[in-house]
Amino acid sequence: MKRDDLSDLAAFVTVAEEGNFTRAAARLGMSQSALSHAIKALEQRIGLPLLTRTTRSVSTTEAGERLLRTLRPALDGITAELASLSDLSETPRGVVRITTDQIAARWLIQPVLARFVEQYPNITVEVNNDDGLTNIVADRFDAGVRLGELIEQDMISVRIGPDVKVAIVASPAYLANRSLPFSPQDLKNHRCLNYRLATAGGLYAWEFTKNGRIIEVRVDGPLIFNDWTLSYAAVLEGAGIGYCFEHQVAQDIAAGRVVRMLEDWSPTFHGYHLYFPNRRRTPALSALIDALRYENVPTR
Repeated sequence: MKRDDLSDLAAFVTVAEEGNFTRAAARLGMSQSALSHAIKALEQRIGLPLLTRTTRSVSTTEAGERLLRTLRPALDGITAELASLSDLSETPRGVVRITTDQIAARWLIQPVLARFVEQYPNITVEVNNDDGLTNIVADRFDAGVRLGELIEQDMISVRIGPDVKVAIVASPAYLANRSLPFSPQDLKNHRCLNYRLATAGGLYAWEFTKNGRIIEVRVDGPLIFNDWTLSYAAVLEGAGIGYCFEHQVAQDIAAGRVVRMLEDWSPTFHGYHLYFPNRRRTPALSALIDALRYENVPTR
């Protein structure tokens, strides 16, 4: 097999995984035209079409799917072996790709990165901000970050933050001519800010708990967001009641910019964890885990 064959096979796997030539070219660091030429050359050598192309997406043919099933384990083995070779070096190096939601990214990951890249100049960290429940194996991430109860049991996880308590808040302006809710059911009489889930596309049901009783409330309101920053900005401007995490709004509660309510109904979730598949981890990933590990994260 020629060296070009290996490059073209790796390019094919990347296109199949991304389902898009533009994203695949960006991931490979090559032009889209060069990538398209490589795939066409591979198809010509094999004598079969491997990909079905439309204006919006790319999918594998039957032959392409069969080839993909063969190539993935082989390339994963090569990647693992290359990672093990890096153990011979005293300095961790390489690329670490992680996916996380925006809250963890801003609260727990971003404050660590500047110090981390200063300490490990040979490591590149790619942070993918995605509130959906990304499949880190299928999407070829080294690790992901989620709340503890959302992590699949076959994953290894390391806590990177404290437990998080919910805070239901609204601005004094919104509450000026309205009564405070004293139970979750009272929220039906208020404008609440909805959040659309990235994974299922539905609206998040607000979770509450008290004396062992757990309830979910589908709130109503004229505003729906899929970005927490925008949603909380609307809370501060008096648009309605928001469902937040305590650490995000503690300073505004203390300063009187928002008013907290239903505290006795507000649940506490297991803190954020960094998780990864049950397989050998690279020295670069180990270094990032050590930097993010909860006991190593400065309090804010």
